[in-house]
Amino acid sequence: MNKIKIGIPRALLYHKYNILWSNFFNNLKNVEVVVSPETNKEIISRGSSLTVDESCLSMKLFIGHVDYLVGKVDYVFIPRMVSVRRGEELCTKFMGLTETVRNIFDNLPVLSYTVNKSTFRFEFMGMMRVALKLHQSPITAVRAYIIAHRKYKEHFEKRLVGQDNKIKNIDRTKPVVLIVSHPYTTYDGFFGMHISKILGEQGIELLYSDIVNPELAHKMSKNLSSDLYWTYNKEMIGAIEIYKPYIDGIIYLVVFPCGPDALVVNLCQNKIKNIPSAVITLDELQGEAGLKTRLESFADILKIRKSRTNV
Repeated sequence: MNKIKIGIPRALLYHKYNILWSNFFNNLKNVEVVVSPETNKEIISRGSSLTVDESCLSMKLFIGHVDYLVGKVDYVFIPRMVSVRRGEELCTKFMGLTETVRNIFDNLPVLSYTVNKSTFRFEFMGMMRVALKLHQSPITAVRAYIIAHRKYKEHFEKRLVGQDNKIKNIDRTKPVVLIVSHPYTTYDGFFGMHISKILGEQGIELLYSDIVNPELAHKMSKNLSSDLYWTYNKEMIGAIEIYKPYIDGIIYLVVFPCGPDALVVNLCQNKIKNIPSAVITLDELQGEAGLKTRLESFADILKIRKSRTNV
């Protein structure tokens, strides 16, 4: 009997929830997970050609990854994420993602569920409905979710411990930079990971804003803004407050033309005056030489400042 192939685009919230999603499907019966490859020029080109110019880079990448999966899987998995905290919401691109994909790709079989804590639509029940659609028994579905959620939690806690240990053992003679961006930008193989590599080659120690206790980050975010509306942006600015004592610089990675991120970066730069920062705005036309020069120049500034404080 052929397995049901579930395609997961390696973009957007994949970089936050891939452990949960992959483990859930892999623990169902007769189901196989197919993940699109790391972002490459072809995926970027396809995503750009299938979306309107006003779409942000993250959306273009997502559509490119969906396009890669078309014809290779039985379903493409695209959750609709509206709210993961009561009284807060996510960016509108997550709310309309399923409908956007269906409008672009005619007759594409999409597997979806909705998370909206403001209307009591929770992750567990959504994933149970997905499992039932795949003809799984309730016992199999519940077991798969429990295993997946445990592994997701263990993975996240391990990353937290890893970053804490890095802070304790960090080489204080080197500049420490906090990368402030969403996981889908930070860990994209074509964009964010390339930036981390360049900075590492410059002798910069890196910390990441997404590796943070979300409850503490929400609490600390109030130091910069008491009424910021978007959940993931709250976590980003809360991370700055948490890691502020340990860093020498901040790099904001922003995708063009993301409105919420542009607003948040402007807010942070206006309120954080004593830490040097650089804003790297990414789009599909990003030039390698110019990007590398900017990062190297920022690294040089931090090294000079660090050498003066160590005298």
